Amino acid sequence: MFDYIIALLLGVVFGLTLVKSGLTKYHRIVNAFRFTDFNVLKFMMTALIVSMTGLYTLKWMGLIVFPSVPATYIAGNVVGGLIFGTGMAISGF
Repeated sequence: MFDYIIALLLGVVFGLTLVKSGLTKYHRIVNAFRFTDFNVLKFMMTALIVSMTGLYTLKWMGLIVFPSVPATYIAGNVVGGLIFGTGMAISGF
């Protein structure tokens, strides 16, 4: 139960930082897809680097163990990405 509370709190903090930084605004998202505004990319890359650093530090300390990951199904990922990208592009108009 304690894990769920921590996950919820971290999700709320992440969402608040998205809102406070203006990354939930329509023009920011559209300009990210047009490659004219890189704030969304910088924010997400920073979030990835911080989370990777934290996770590998916890693994190094022996507090967590990474589960084994099944093989990737490439065709499903490509089809899903195309459907998702098409939906994002259509909803932008």
